[in-house]
Amino acid sequence: MVVIPCLKVPQRHAQMYRKYLLSQGVLDRKYCAQKHSDGTVTLPVIASVLAQLDLVALRKDVAQDSFCEIVDIQAPPLSKKGKVKSSHKRLIETAQSLLASKGEKWSEDLERDIPSRWQCHGDLVLFSEGSFSNAIWKEIGSEFWTAVALTLGVKRIAQIKKISQDGYRTPIVTMLLGDSSYVTHIDNHIRYEFDVTKCMFSSGNITEKLRIASFDCSGETVVDLYAGIGYFTLPYLVHAKAAHVHACEWNPDAVKALQRNLQVNGVSDRCTVHQGDNKQLPLCDHADRVNLGLIPSSEEGWPVACRLLKRDTGGMLHIHQNVTTPLHHEPLEHSSAIDVEKGSSMEESSLRIQRDMQAWTAWASETARCICTLLSDITRCKWKTNIKHIEHVKTYAPHISHVVLDLECKPL
Repeated sequence: MVVIPCLKVPQRHAQMYRKYLLSQGVLDRKYCAQKHSDGTVTLPVIASVLAQLDLVALRKDVAQDSFCEIVDIQAPPLSKKGKVKSSHKRLIETAQSLLASKGEKWSEDLERDIPSRWQCHGDLVLFSEGSFSNAIWKEIGSEFWTAVALTLGVKRIAQIKKISQDGYRTPIVTMLLGDSSYVTHIDNHIRYEFDVTKCMFSSGNITEKLRIASFDCSGETVVDLYAGIGYFTLPYLVHAKAAHVHACEWNPDAVKALQRNLQVNGVSDRCTVHQGDNKQLPLCDHADRVNLGLIPSSEEGWPVACRLLKRDTGGMLHIHQNVTTPLHHEPLEHSSAIDVEKGSSMEESSLRIQRDMQAWTAWASETARCICTLLSDITRCKWKTNIKHIEHVKTYAPHISHVVLDLECKPL
C-alpha cells in the first residue's frame, strides 16, 4: 500500500489552501484531493518539501479562522495531470511499436513530437499545434491515428493548427480520424455542445466558471458581453441562479451553439441572446452585473458595461485582462531552501508571486480609476469604485497572467 503525506483542511477553505500550495510548489499534482465525511479535504503534498512547510504561517496566510494539519493517507486516485502523464507514456510506446513494425528507427526528436497534453471532448481528442509535426505520422496515416485513438480510449482525433484572424477567432481544425466534428463537453453539470472546427473552448477557464457558479445572483440581471458558446452565461443561469442574462455574441456559429446549449440545459427562458456587435446593444441602465470575459483585453467593452449598469444602485463588473509582470533581472536573495521537485527555491516562488500580485494590483487600480471616469462621463453623475477581488484564472504565457477584477461600482 502506497502512503502519501497530505494537508488536511476544512472543505470550505480547501480551494484557497490548494491555490497557495500550488503557488509554493508544494502541491503534489499527481494525485487527486479527497473529500471526507467529517467536512474536511486532504490535499496531497510533495514529501521532499514537508520540512519547509510552516503550518502556523500557512494558516495565517490563507485563512486564520481555519485549521490545517499534516496526515498520511493511502494514495488517492491519480489526478488528471497524473493520468495524462501515464497516457503520454502509453502514446510513446504505441508510436515506438508501430514504427518498429515498419522498420523505422525511434529518435529523441520523434519522442519530443509526441504531445503530453490535449483537450478531450467526449470521444474526441483535440491535439494542439506543434504536436505530431514529423512527416512520418502523415505517411503512416489512418493506421497511426487509429492506434492513437485506441491508446487514449476515444473514437475521433482532431488537431488545431491556429486561430484564424477573421474577427471571430474561428479555430482552424483538421479531423485526423472520424468524420463528425460535433462534440459534447460537460463541466460542473453543465452541458456544452459545439463544433470544434467552428467554435473555441477554453478548458483553462474552468476555475472561473466554478467561481461564477458559487455566486448568488438571485434576482439579478446579468449581461455577458462576450458570451461565446455560453462559457460564463450558463454558470450564471444554472448555478448562480441569475434572474435573467443578456448574452452578447457576434460569431454566428457560436450563437447557434449558445442557443442550443441554453436549450439543452433548460435555461433558455431566462436568457436573451443578442447577435452582433455589443456596442450596438439596445440596453441602458439595466444590469446589476456585467461580465467582460475577453482576453487579452476587454477594454473595448468598458464604455458599454458602464452604460449598462443601473444608474440608481450601480453593480459589479467582472473585467478580464492579460496582465504582464515586468521582468526583474537582479539576482534573487534567500535561495537556500531548494525545492527538489521543481528545481527552484520556495523563496523565489514567493517573490514571483509578490511581483505578479503587484502587477495585478497596479493594473486593477488604474482600471478602477478609468471605469470611475467613464461612469461619470456617461451618466453626468459622480461614482465610486471599489476593488473587491482579483482572481488569477491561469498563466497565459511566461510572465503573462489571465486575471479577473471584481469591481464594485456605486453612484454617490
